[in-house]
Amino acid sequence: MTTFMQALYVQRWDDHRYYHHSRINQTLHLISASSFIISYILLFIDPAAAALMAWLVSMVSRQSGHFFFEPKGYDHVNQATHEHKEDIKVGYNLKRKVVLMVVWAASPVVLFLQPTLFGLVAPYSDVAGFTHQLGMIWLYVGMGGLLFRTFHLFFIKDIQTGIVWLTKILTDPFHDVKLYYRAPLYLMRGELIDPRHAQH
Repeated sequence: MTTFMQALYVQRWDDHRYYHHSRINQTLHLISASSFIISYILLFIDPAAAALMAWLVSMVSRQSGHFFFEPKGYDHVNQATHEHKEDIKVGYNLKRKVVLMVVWAASPVVLFLQPTLFGLVAPYSDVAGFTHQLGMIWLYVGMGGLLFRTFHLFFIKDIQTGIVWLTKILTDPFHDVKLYYRAPLYLMRGELIDPRHAQH
């Protein structure tokens, strides 16, 4: 258990120090984390609604922070290039995230063109039905993305790395709230980069 917790700490620390320099990104992660927690609760009430919130609010805010606001130049604090950080990223680096987001964005088009999803689901009859079906598709896309990378890590790393990463992803919303709850305050003060990540 100690080794597991140490590995979880390392993955969390690497994620924070390499990919969360921007206060805007941190603030967006706070929004994302808060809505993910609501999605977790919604899973027990309305799974489709949970997925819609997770993708439209949580994932859009989270990935916008990474793609548009996080510095991608040389990281002087960690002495690492952006390319090096992308190569050693345990989970979804930006290239893998693009693939995942393309699958997500293409899902409504596929469902619109194939209302039965090639015979896998009952056809929708109205907008509410379409929205419900889309939410369920996005739920499976999210679960599939998690399980695919977890099993992928089993083969390219080891089983513990995969399980640790899955644990990290599922608990990230709670951890992000703990880490970034002050980020909006710093941002309102005009602090765009976390001083711990400022260039020396």
